[in-house]
Amino acid sequence: MFRFICIAIFLFFYLTLTIPVLIVEWIIGKFNPHARDISSLRIVQWAFRVILRLAGVTATVIGEENVPDEPVLFIGNHRSYFDILLTYSRCKRLTGYVAKKEMERYLTLTTWMKRLHCLFLDRKNPKEGLKTILQAVDHIKNGISICIFPEGTRNAGEELTMLPFKDGAFKIATKSGCAIVPISLNNTAAIFENHIPKVKKTHVVIEYGKPIYPDQLDKDTKRHIGDHVENIIRETIRKNAELV
Repeated sequence: MFRFICIAIFLFFYLTLTIPVLIVEWIIGKFNPHARDISSLRIVQWAFRVILRLAGVTATVIGEENVPDEPVLFIGNHRSYFDILLTYSRCKRLTGYVAKKEMERYLTLTTWMKRLHCLFLDRKNPKEGLKTILQAVDHIKNGISICIFPEGTRNAGEELTMLPFKDGAFKIATKSGCAIVPISLNNTAAIFENHIPKVKKTHVVIEYGKPIYPDQLDKDTKRHIGDHVENIIRETIRKNAELV
């Protein structure tokens, strides 16, 4: 419980004390939007790294050199809230995450998320969902990477299992032409979700796969690109299970 309490206290003070920072960032954005975006990215990454230290999380990272220096679509399996912290703290470029619309209710947190080009997906409204996908395509075209967990929710099943990927997420890549970078995450539910409310010292494995360019795939693979990426991630998390 000690780690959980420390993280809760840190989050409270971060979300409270950074309200003036958000105002300063807004002013900077009026003159230099790119400088604001980069500073917002680094501030949040710092906070995420502090939380990961407080949680006692260590990570083995494989294949980070596979991430090209261009806007990409990150696709990952999803078992923990900490998946976001683990992956976002390593982003070198501006990156927006696709989150469920319910996250918009959290005031200061929502403001930070919007500053980081996050998008909010209404999973119950297909028309609004399509709008979010098109917004993500625009982000890619404007040089901002997108990360999405296409299982649609956190998988509470057995370790090494995955929920079926939702195909809509992959339209971001097929419509923009950007590369898809698979992210395979092992053992992240052991940090928190497996024993809520305790946060336990945990070793996780993160592997970045080789970029997949939709236009370079054969027609059949491109038609079933979601299954293709899902299989890559499934095989990778099984391979890496022995490293945990």
